[in-house]
Amino acid sequence: MRQIEKEMCAAIVDRRDWSKDNTRVHFTCTGLGRVYLHGNHIADAHRNYYGSIVITPNRDTLAQWPTPTTKSRLRALGVNLTQKAGVISIDGEAICHV
Repeated sequence: MRQIEKEMCAAIVDRRDWSKDNTRVHFTCTGLGRVYLHGNHIADAHRNYYGSIVITPNRDTLAQWPTPTTKSRLRALGVNLTQKAGVISIDGEAICHV
C-alpha cells in the first residue's frame, strides 16, 4: 500500500477531512466520508451500527475511469476489486470492460 493510501485510510478511521496531491477525504455533517480522486467521487465511508467502517465504491466512477490509480485507492479501502481478461469486477459483479 502506498503512503498516500495509508494516510487516506487513517483519515477515514479518524473521521477527519484530509487532502494530499490528487486524493481527498471529506466528511459531511452526518458523518459520511466521501473519497475523491482528481475531484471525482470514488467511494463513501460510514460506520455501521456496530462501529465498523463500511466502504461503498462508486461503480459509475470506476466504469468511467478504470485507471490503475482508481483501482489502487479502492483496493486500499478494502474493496474486493478484481480484473480478469479485461473485465473489472467488484465482489464478483462485472462493472466494466477495459
